[in-house]
Amino acid sequence: MSESANQYPSVPCVECRAGVLTLRHITYFTWLGGELITVPNFPAWVCDVCGRREYDEKAIHWLNMILDPNAGKPTHARRRTPPPPRPQSGIQPPASKS
Repeated sequence: MSESANQYPSVPCVECRAGVLTLRHITYFTWLGGELITVPNFPAWVCDVCGRREYDEKAIHWLNMILDPNAGKPTHARRRTPPPPRPQSGIQPPASKS
């Protein structure tokens, strides 16, 4: 067993209820469009009996950000358009007496 696996507590498996989930680094597979993407050394909690895998939430979020088709593109802030001018009435305010 690796040294890093001893640093994290084991969690009972909710699938088989016999095994325990331990942190391991595995190869993660996912499809992106028609492309198979593999990510080596991906953190996951793996059951030692049934093999259930629960992927690290932070790592999944990080991977989704990297695989986002808009990653690296500049973001354009929406420009606020000024409100349309108010219609002018035919009445002029009185001129100040100076």
